[in-house]
Amino acid sequence: MGCMRKRAHERTRERAYNQAKRENKRERKHYRNTRGSSDRCNSKSDTGITKRSTFAQKAVMADINRCCGLLTASKDPVPLKGISVDVQVKGFVADVSATLTYKNEEQNPLEAVFVFPMDDDSAVYNFEAMVDGKRIVAEIQEKKQAQETYADAISQGREAFLLEEDSSSGDIFSCSVGNLPPDQEAAVTLSFVQELPLEPDGAVRFVLPTVLNPRYTPRDVETKSVTTGINRVPTGKLPYSLKMTANVISPHGVNRVQSNCVLTPLNYLKEDKTSAQVSLADDHKFDRDVELLIYYNEVNKPSVIVEAGLPNAAPGSLMADVNLMLNFYPNIPESQEQSTCGEFIFLMDRSGSMSCSMGSEFDSPRRIDSAKETMVLLLKSLPLGCYFNIFGFGSHFQSFFPDSVEYTQESMKSALKQIEEMSANMGGTEILEPLKNIYSKTEKTGHPRQLFVFTDGEVGNTKAVIAEVHANSSKHRCFAFGIGEGASTALIKGIARAGHGTFEFVTGKERMQPKVLQTLKCSLQPVVKDVSLKWTLPTGVESVLLSHLPNAIFSGQRSILYAQLKGKIDQTTSADVSLEYTFKGESFRNSLQFSLQLEEESRLPIHRLAAKNVLRDLETGTDSDDKDVKKRILEMSLQSGVICSLTAFIAVNKDLNQPIQGPLVQRNIPLPGGRQYMMGLRHAPMACMAADSSVSMAAPMMMKGGGFMCRKIAKKSAPPAANRSTQPFGGISLMQEYSTFSASSGGIAVEQKEKDPVLRLISLQNADGSWSLNADFASALGIREEELKANQPNKDINSTVWATVLALIWLHSTGADRKDEWELLEWKALSWVKAKAGSTLGGCVMAGNSLLKASVDLKVFGL
Repeated sequence: MGCMRKRAHERTRERAYNQAKRENKRERKHYRNTRGSSDRCNSKSDTGITKRSTFAQKAVMADINRCCGLLTASKDPVPLKGISVDVQVKGFVADVSATLTYKNEEQNPLEAVFVFPMDDDSAVYNFEAMVDGKRIVAEIQEKKQAQETYADAISQGREAFLLEEDSSSGDIFSCSVGNLPPDQEAAVTLSFVQELPLEPDGAVRFVLPTVLNPRYTPRDVETKSVTTGINRVPTGKLPYSLKMTANVISPHGVNRVQSNCVLTPLNYLKEDKTSAQVSLADDHKFDRDVELLIYYNEVNKPSVIVEAGLPNAAPGSLMADVNLMLNFYPNIPESQEQSTCGEFIFLMDRSGSMSCSMGSEFDSPRRIDSAKETMVLLLKSLPLGCYFNIFGFGSHFQSFFPDSVEYTQESMKSALKQIEEMSANMGGTEILEPLKNIYSKTEKTGHPRQLFVFTDGEVGNTKAVIAEVHANSSKHRCFAFGIGEGASTALIKGIARAGHGTFEFVTGKERMQPKVLQTLKCSLQPVVKDVSLKWTLPTGVESVLLSHLPNAIFSGQRSILYAQLKGKIDQTTSADVSLEYTFKGESFRNSLQFSLQLEEESRLPIHRLAAKNVLRDLETGTDSDDKDVKKRILEMSLQSGVICSLTAFIAVNKDLNQPIQGPLVQRNIPLPGGRQYMMGLRHAPMACMAADSSVSMAAPMMMKGGGFMCRKIAKKSAPPAANRSTQPFGGISLMQEYSTFSASSGGIAVEQKEKDPVLRLISLQNADGSWSLNADFASALGIREEELKANQPNKDINSTVWATVLALIWLHSTGADRKDEWELLEWKALSWVKAKAGSTLGGCVMAGNSLLKASVDLKVFGL
């Protein structure tokens, strides 16, 4: 019977391999027919494949090439030679100019297409080209018209340049350079402005996205995401470079700048340190998003930026009038009171790409592992009396319980067991259906619904997902967490805004747990109500709010609002604006007094951001398809010069003496992807790379035990190091790494590592906040169980009280640097132990300090 099952399994796997090869062949043929260029396999990479398992290996190699393009898809020269980025950071606003330099080294004219990521908050307001010393400024047009203008110019043999936002997601753009003659150079520059978020530690965060992961296209979506057809090469093989220089200005002084990339030393341009400059090191590789953490000497200070309008703009328009950027820091008192009600639903991405590493560093944790650890902390931090449920999603979805259940010791233990068994084995990324299922369920009376979404954001129907959250925003609050480099900012920020919640991004070696637990802490605080904005303005001046008032205000978080001032402004006068709200029945006011002296800015960053804010609200509203709303979107975009889903930038070189001759050849610019994906090979090569790439890779490849048939090869012993293949994939032997998969387990063979001591202790906590004194608890503390019992100060004390005191002392003495991860569960433990220990608590604390050689203050226990 065993042999029969084995042969049946091999036949099934063989059919899956054949299917993958057939699909690969069909798609490559379609690509050649539609794009006019070859999609050849990298023959050099094929030479190292051994005869021993040629069939399976070629099928897997074909699967990789089709889904992620890790192999160079073409040996033709790449016309993009370099990207140069200039960043001007002033306070909480970044104004960025990115120049892409092209050169045609072929014999025929080219059309070069470059698809790249951009932060969803970016307001792109300028696009121009420099050809033969001539500057050609692009015009913003309705998108269909711009595309027709571009096509007409190309057909007439003229050079043309097109910049447009992808129809599926607002954080993907494409730049097309058409009819670039042989031996000619061209430089195109796009300019954008964005507001910068504030990190919990006070850093202002700027990110230049460079990682664009393939976005999974759900079954019911006809048009595939533009990202699925992009060629990808290992990081070290990119034929173009990236240079970036950042100038930072703050009237309060620049303290320091940190980065996930290698930087030149910080150079202060003024003695008072209010201006500084920093650049990327010359040997920077495209292996990660470029992140700058800027620390000012004073950051949590309310402020107003007053920006003058354009003199020649239409009177009364947004661009003609004065615009304001209001930065509020609401003062919400720290409350020891936490809600014991609520329905907490955790939606966990379990698609194949969640097996990838968090970042490009070799020892970055896997996304799924970090998410699972975070889920344990979340469960331990929930209050008794609430309700909860956990959903996992991929090509399909499943929940831990049929409906949300009350948080008890039994339900918590059941959930912890299921979390332990979770893996990234559910195929593609289809988040829409589980959301619909969650919203369809009846709400728990007296328990407001709080939705926490964890995903690497690689979806192709972003706008549909945001619309679903927005349509149900009155029923819940949504908190979103983007995991890993390349997570879609459009998706993560979009669903958080639509659900009146907050968003966070976690990359590299950054720990997810503190950010998530801080968000849970906010969700447990009493709700701020009756939010309003009150103005005191000079006579004849009135305000128009361009932003929605915040539905939720959280302690320590900034609120940004944009406003337009109409009327004649006397620059010698001042004004006042207050953000008012009630908290636990008490009224609060966050006031800003400011001068109406106008700042002259040629690039109008505040006006552009205000326009982007209006456009985003209109495009994500429930009536975004309404004819009148689309008209307003188009008018605002054309008036402000800020690109949106309905517009595009078009530039045509009209000064050519004669049309460009010769057949036009298209070249798609490859993207970095090699190293990020290759880093995931050590644990999950195929699930990481291929599972999310297209709908055809989802259902047909699933097997009953989980995982993907065409992505797994039976585990075998590794050959001697001298005999291993030396394929040029960042030093990793591709086929050798595949052998880490276990076909029989239906999962991923991952090296066992020692459990985090803090998490190990926390995982033993009971739902009511207590710890039980047993062998597992003693092992977590590193002390024999007999010794723990022998040192109990009072034999009449319940052993659970003694264990809980010891656990809290251990956390404060050994895990103090991670208090933000266990602060909530500590609050629950303290409430329990105070009620149970009574007058004996002080003696327990002193005995615990002595046993653990600690010196935790009695005040920690409220003594």
